[in-house]
Amino acid sequence: MACTHQDVVFDVNAVGWAPSGELTALSLHREDDPARLPAAAAVGHAREPSGRYVLAAGRAGEGDGLIQAIAPGALRPRVTYRVAGWISVAGDAAAEGGGQQRAPGGEHPVVRVSIRVVGGRVVDGGAVCAEPGRWAEVKGTFRLSESPRGAAVHVHGAPAGVDVKVMDLRIIATDRKARFSHLKEKTDKVRKRDVVLKFGGGGGLPPAGASVRVVQLDSAFPLGSCINGEVIRIPAFVDFFAAHFDWAVFENELKWSWTEPRRGHLRYADADRLLDFCDRAGKPARGHCIFWAVDADVQPWVRGIGGDRAQLAAAVDARLAGLLGRYAGRFPHYDVNNEMLHGRFFRDRLGDGAAARMFREAARLDPAAALFVNDYNVECGGAGDPRATPEKCAELVQDLRRGGAPVGGVGLQSHVTHPDGEVICDALDTLAAATGLPVWITELDVCEPDDALRADDLEVVLREAFAHPAVEGVVLWGFMEGHMWRPDAALVHQDGTVNDAGRRFLDLRREWTSDARGRIDDDGQFEFRGFHGTYVAQVTTATGKMIKAFTVDKGDGALVLDMMDV
Repeated sequence: MACTHQDVVFDVNAVGWAPSGELTALSLHREDDPARLPAAAAVGHAREPSGRYVLAAGRAGEGDGLIQAIAPGALRPRVTYRVAGWISVAGDAAAEGGGQQRAPGGEHPVVRVSIRVVGGRVVDGGAVCAEPGRWAEVKGTFRLSESPRGAAVHVHGAPAGVDVKVMDLRIIATDRKARFSHLKEKTDKVRKRDVVLKFGGGGGLPPAGASVRVVQLDSAFPLGSCINGEVIRIPAFVDFFAAHFDWAVFENELKWSWTEPRRGHLRYADADRLLDFCDRAGKPARGHCIFWAVDADVQPWVRGIGGDRAQLAAAVDARLAGLLGRYAGRFPHYDVNNEMLHGRFFRDRLGDGAAARMFREAARLDPAAALFVNDYNVECGGAGDPRATPEKCAELVQDLRRGGAPVGGVGLQSHVTHPDGEVICDALDTLAAATGLPVWITELDVCEPDDALRADDLEVVLREAFAHPAVEGVVLWGFMEGHMWRPDAALVHQDGTVNDAGRRFLDLRREWTSDARGRIDDDGQFEFRGFHGTYVAQVTTATGKMIKAFTVDKGDGALVLDMMDV
């Protein structure tokens, strides 16, 4: 792994902390049992855990904990910083004493790391669900718009009475240039292949020295965008979408709340229009979404019958039959029950097996569709949102599989702010190893008011996705100013001109598209290394031109093609 740290601006094992809160008492400890130490950090650490930690006991409120100043001038504006370290809570019969400590309601407490800037601003630096006897790794990020007059790290957030343990907390300035250099090497191995085009010789075949031009037409790694009924009527949007995107997803028009806002009043006309638009443009579309697990995103009439199990089950069956019966074979993907890490509407009312049954029935009605789980904050390791760690996403997939659900992919929404590449890569590694499923970035937008920084942030996510072997595509959640869910995330202005982020996107598309030129050698061959996808080769001789189409698929060895048989 290439070194991607410019410098460590805050590095503490145990000494130097001060208590936050009048009743908080700090004490130093060492984790002497190697079995209790965390594994080496996935991201952010160049060394093994020290075993030294500080315990904050006697906390009287969620704001109490530990605090330590950051050296003046250490934090620079416009730099992305990663917060790394390990956090736990006391109460597992260890030397700290006390019984099992949990938050009210029996849940594991959430411990937060904040950066407190002089002047009152508080910046989120990540959060974990802390468990007795287990060290949880912090993976937060932050960025400041101007140099602070002073700042401090504050560990807090758990309910009163929960004793917090902190080990090896660090703040590290990321080095994107080093990371990108590493990712380019990784991309070459994951997304490209050596190709040998054999043309033979003699008998009217192209002679040695004939000119060859190889042009990639389509990539095996699609990039897509969200669309809706409004934007497909904007010429500038349609032109950019048609020229630079391969897939689509409907913003709202396929959701149950849209297609059946009142019980029995179906309206598929809007989805039909968008699907017709995609068909004319030759763009496949993801099916988003069949159901939505979050209570607030379930339409009122469905919430109204939620207390009647039989009625709700009938409505669910009718939704599946109506949607998939109408569009069978039209959507290659479906997000089946959106955001199950953040909501349990159907499972709470129909039982834990309800979600798996949705998958099974969807597969029966549309066997060709890949059925996805889809959620947010997983790509950032759950930083700031401990419900959405990659581990919990993998556990959800395994639970669904135990219920017979044919899960076909993992969707990571990726509504991100100041992303860190190594954190994203670690999340992807975890999901790939634990599930073995293809991963798609399904709703990417990068929120940053400064266009130049937005371009850098977008490049972070796109390069990590493109370089990772588990990722099979990226879909943006829109791209035009004034027509996006989140502000300060556009690639294109309303007049159709491209901003810095849009130019970076186009630069990456060009970088990831092969175009090779040369001549047939004395053995009647032309060799190049190209990205996976479809191609045409044009051979020019003194007597004319020959054009051949071919495909470069994934493979470990060189792809050898006899062009006279293509």
